[in-house]
Amino acid sequence: MKRDSNSYIFLYSIVMVVVVAVLLALVSSGLKPAQQENIKMEKRIDILKSIGLGESLEGAGQAAVSEAYSKYIKQELVVGSDGKTVEGVHAFDLDLRDELTKPASERQLPVFVATLDDGAVKYIFPLAGQGLWGQIWGYLSVSADMNTVYGTSFGHKSETPGLGADIATVGFQNRFKGKKLFEGSDFVSVAVKKSGNTADNPHAIDAISGATLTSEGVANMLLHSLSEYRSFMESKKKEGARNE
Repeated sequence: MKRDSNSYIFLYSIVMVVVVAVLLALVSSGLKPAQQENIKMEKRIDILKSIGLGESLEGAGQAAVSEAYSKYIKQELVVGSDGKTVEGVHAFDLDLRDELTKPASERQLPVFVATLDDGAVKYIFPLAGQGLWGQIWGYLSVSADMNTVYGTSFGHKSETPGLGADIATVGFQNRFKGKKLFEGSDFVSVAVKKSGNTADNPHAIDAISGATLTSEGVANMLLHSLSEYRSFMESKKKEGARNE
């Protein structure tokens, strides 16, 4: 077959496409374990950020992140919508966004329990929602009273830099500290308002200026995600009352 013939060029092109496809598949397969480990490391950092410990671990490497995670995260629980513990399921492997697409009776909800250096116990709940341009997510930690917010960490896929993207900044996340999820026996979550009069409101924080829809997305994410854990929170509150 002549090298300058159409048939030769056609066959040569097919062979090259197949060879390149195989090589790309092999590279992708080889990199997959490393990519999965990086995803796990980022998740551990986000969880630790909700208790004020993740910022110092940025760029610290997998070994340091894993060590810190093992030191502070003492339990990984899975609970149902009824608040009862589900056995035989790994909390870390669950994705709340996926679980929320299931019928309520089938949802398996991850909870992470941290013990700080001073012995204080914090419960960490994952969050999943929608911002202005795409998905938003995060973690919120509460004190053992199952009411007081200890810390948060938020992330986003495509919010506007300098506006909605500010949900991922420490300044915005710190606004949630000390806020209350319950008003008496009623679960009210934490609202995100643009009124600017939230300092004395235990259930609200100031919204991001110029990012009303993203701020509303955060508020909706908190309300809908944390509502799933209401039975678990209430059972823990009763348990704490009995132990007092």
